[in-house]
Amino acid sequence: MKRQQGFTLLAVLAAMFLLAMASQQVMVVVSQQAQREREAELLRIGAAYRAAIGAYHERSPGSVKRWPPTLDALLDDRRYVTLQRHLRRHYADPVSRTHTWGLVPAPDGGIAGVYSLSEERPIRTAGAELEGLGLSEASRYSDWKFVHRLSAEVAQ
Repeated sequence: MKRQQGFTLLAVLAAMFLLAMASQQVMVVVSQQAQREREAELLRIGAAYRAAIGAYHERSPGSVKRWPPTLDALLDDRRYVTLQRHLRRHYADPVSRTHTWGLVPAPDGGIAGVYSLSEERPIRTAGAELEGLGLSEASRYSDWKFVHRLSAEVAQ
């Protein structure tokens, strides 16, 4: 009987080791899925900011088109008699989880676009023409710039 002492302990330790290894693999998959979801949310929010900046610029009263001076101007555009809202609220950056965005300056002042300040490496690194965003190759999330581009008629 002495040869059987400790067999149960050894079996429990082996089972716990296998459970820990399986849990680690599951956590890697869950972590990647969470990053994919944050990345998709960043694309959606970036597109919303880009569209709001474009609406602010294109709907400028008069013949001179103006860029928004701040992100707050997208929420409360007082250039008209009635209040205009190009964006419902400020969105947090889903990757860095802050309300701070990098700002792309417009040629004549103001803001032409936004980008994440995160230095993390995205899952999707190749360039993509996602919903007309025209994102180039990126090694960090901060390389993705959500910028309003002028139409061909306006640029000429």
